[in-house]
Amino acid sequence: MKTIQWFPGHMTKAMRMMQDNLSLVDGIIFVLDARCPAASFNPKLKKLANNKPVLYVLNKGDLADGRADALLNIIRKKGAEAVKINAVNSNSRRDIAGAIEKLVAEKRAKALEKGCNKTFRFMIAGVPNTGKSTLINLLAGSRRAEVGDKAGVTRGKQWIRCESFELLDTPGTMPPAFENQYLAAHLAFVGSINDDILDLDDIALLLLKELQEKYPQRLFERYGIDGGTPNEMLDKVCEKRGFKLRGNEYDYERAIRAVVDDFRKGKLGRITLDTAADIEGLDF
Repeated sequence: MKTIQWFPGHMTKAMRMMQDNLSLVDGIIFVLDARCPAASFNPKLKKLANNKPVLYVLNKGDLADGRADALLNIIRKKGAEAVKINAVNSNSRRDIAGAIEKLVAEKRAKALEKGCNKTFRFMIAGVPNTGKSTLINLLAGSRRAEVGDKAGVTRGKQWIRCESFELLDTPGTMPPAFENQYLAAHLAFVGSINDDILDLDDIALLLLKELQEKYPQRLFERYGIDGGTPNEMLDKVCEKRGFKLRGNEYDYERAIRAVVDDFRKGKLGRITLDTAADIEGLDF
């Protein structure tokens, strides 16, 4: 498989923009994908935060299983503020709003003592397609930020006013290099890396291999897969789903897309890709 890399010019520009606006905010909200919080953790963004208070939001919790709760607890044990939510569910609004207020509770109390009802500002940051704009729209109570299911939808900064704070939306930003290709593959699986620059054949085969190791029952239930090599599993997908070309040959292109789409849309059930060991080695 080709090495996964993606750091186009607009991401360099985004990092500069975030650095330039850091002095305008009181804290930073890092949005992670609950299915792969270690993979979606960008060390360069953490370094950018400096001494600002940070909240980690494990979004898309509806697509992750109970293993994500264990990862959330590890992050908290490291001393970080963190919460797991589903930003498309309005019931998550109270949880995330409460977590944000907790970040600045002491500062707000001091401001109120001085008779100042300050509006606190937070920068929303994270790798592409973790749901930053969806989170903002949840907090704002309306569709304020542009939302899409492809990596790289947000390109410029946007200030959005919520009830008692303001949010600065920023473009999704990847690290300049993926030193850990295992975690890079997880970002590819969840759609944080633009499919147009990936070899989707390799991605689908890697996904099948990892799911066979971690969630074999899901593959059996969906495709009738019961072991085998990744290529043999792909044959089974074609057979089960009826993906055939003229001459009764397998339509691998449709099968590849089906495997990736089924995973991303939760049709394989709730899945958490990262492990406790992946989280343990990171500096939250």
